Amino acid sequence: MKIFLDMVGCRLNQAEIEQYAQQFRAAGHILVGKVQEADLAVINTCTVTAAAESDSRQKIRQVARAGVSNLTVTGCWVTLNPAEAALLPGVSRLVPNQLKDSLVSEILQEPQPFDIEPTKRSAIPGLRFRTRAFIKAQDGCDNQCTFCITTAARGAGRSRPIEAIIDDIRLAASSTGNLPDPQTKEIVLTGVHLGSWGTDLPHKPGLRDLIQAILDDTSVPRLRLSSLEPWDLDESFFQLWKDPRICRHLHLPLQSGCAATLKRMARKTTPQKFASLLDAARTQIPGVAITTDIITGFPGESEEEFNQSLEFVQSMHFTGGHVFIYSARPGTAAATYPDQIAQKARKQRSQQMRTTLEASSLEYRMKFVGQRLPVLWENATALSPEGWEYSGLTGNYLRVSATSASHLWNTITPVQITGLTAEGVCGII
Repeated sequence: MKIFLDMVGCRLNQAEIEQYAQQFRAAGHILVGKVQEADLAVINTCTVTAAAESDSRQKIRQVARAGVSNLTVTGCWVTLNPAEAALLPGVSRLVPNQLKDSLVSEILQEPQPFDIEPTKRSAIPGLRFRTRAFIKAQDGCDNQCTFCITTAARGAGRSRPIEAIIDDIRLAASSTGNLPDPQTKEIVLTGVHLGSWGTDLPHKPGLRDLIQAILDDTSVPRLRLSSLEPWDLDESFFQLWKDPRICRHLHLPLQSGCAATLKRMARKTTPQKFASLLDAARTQIPGVAITTDIITGFPGESEEEFNQSLEFVQSMHFTGGHVFIYSARPGTAAATYPDQIAQKARKQRSQQMRTTLEASSLEYRMKFVGQRLPVLWENATALSPEGWEYSGLTGNYLRVSATSASHLWNTITPVQITGLTAEGVCGII
């Protein structure tokens, strides 16, 4: 059977479809990069914002229009909106989040011994063709942030055992198919609330224990961590970066730089605590890139509160980040709050915040002009029969562009950074 996989949303959704890819291949099926070639499609959906919900519905409709009548949909949007999902064209099976780990076995209608004789990892064809492997370490969340619907969609926090995670990393690192250098060069560790890993396991290990085990028991060249809540970390955590294989990049969601807004969001931090954490990270990890998430137009956010948030974000000198216009999610506490902000004001504030982050991103990138950095090449576009234009990432999450006549996809090479691009840097290999 020919199978097409796609997703909307976070890195955890990407990790899950990579796991489905391995399981379908282990069962003898073929993955295709074009939906028109598929006998079956699986879409992993998202509900974190209204835009993500819209994108999920649109992607399902696109698959149906391509002529696929056997369509399985899963993920957060499907879990919270099963009746609406069932009415979309082409949908033949709904798999809620609580059952998604057994999705492949459910589709194939028989238990599959995926762990008996594992196949080597191959990149997912099409838009999901990646050099990096996303590994799911944890799912669910026990936080009660008042704007977030993820707890309802994903359930309580659940940690995967160290042994299972390391097995997945070894499998992912073993091969990416028929390439000159087939080893996967970068592992991205993901979870809904990754920093809580281990709190539900016997003896209550911590995320630091998991990372150290990965470094000790695998030879993966690069390990990158996905989003971490700031209250899960302390200064000692950053000592892990003595191992140069850990990418010098931290994504620490702030959401607001105003203490009063953070309190209404039920975020377990304050601007002061957040600033102290960043100081500690920058002291112990020279050149670290720190990105963040910000919400504008949260209920009750006055002009004064927004200005406090904007000024704090300016003072943090983030490398970049995502700015979200507040989107009321039914079932969350914030959706019932008074003083909902007008949509026009939300958008205006979003643009101001984006401009601030763009300025600090430019400031950070300029520091590396003239330096030599190792780059993992992810994308290649043919310029001519003699050359390619490549795009890749440094360990500190700089997007680098360069040209070469050599085949460099999925390799790490040093690059002399020579200038800036709209969202990254350029250089000479």
